[in-house]
Amino acid sequence: MDPASQDINLNSPNKGLSVDHADSQSDMVVEGAVGNSVNPLPPGLTEEEAEELRTELTKVEEEINTLRQVLSAKERHATELKRKLGLSPLNELKQNLSKSWQDVQTSNAFVRTSEKLGEWNERVTSLDLYLSASATLDDITHSEAYKKTQETLSQAGQKTSAALSTVGTAISRRLGDMRNSATFKSFEDKMGNLKEQ
Repeated sequence: MDPASQDINLNSPNKGLSVDHADSQSDMVVEGAVGNSVNPLPPGLTEEEAEELRTELTKVEEEINTLRQVLSAKERHATELKRKLGLSPLNELKQNLSKSWQDVQTSNAFVRTSEKLGEWNERVTSLDLYLSASATLDDITHSEAYKKTQETLSQAGQKTSAALSTVGTAISRRLGDMRNSATFKSFEDKMGNLKEQ
């Protein structure tokens, strides 16, 4: 048996058998093709109707590819506009978190939980043990040691807050510089090109 005359289509029932070259063109299976021996026409569909459907399918697939390319271009344009406006992914994340927290605070579960905690707080604060402990805490808060500790912690908190703010600003500036670098833009363009393909 001549190797050139063997059917090498792994899905073919004639796999490995000799194929007559005169008929090989008519027996070729085109992926997705309708109306051949592997994919016979569905009942009630003529060859002309099948051809029209194939043509329409080709047009729809081309339109889908065009829409994907347009969407990709729009996404790149939106990203560029955001960059020019100074809207970073970090800012968007902050806005999303803020919105999510607002949604949580207005949810029924959160409101009911807050109400229940308020009720428990009222019950606890009306107990004699709580009133006695409260008087003791009141004495402590008026002591000199408490006032000095409070001042020290307040100053430490202010210094920590300032340091964290400086670090956050530096990181944000560095990310912005990196995003505007030629290397990052080249990488972004390459990723955009891959996404289009």
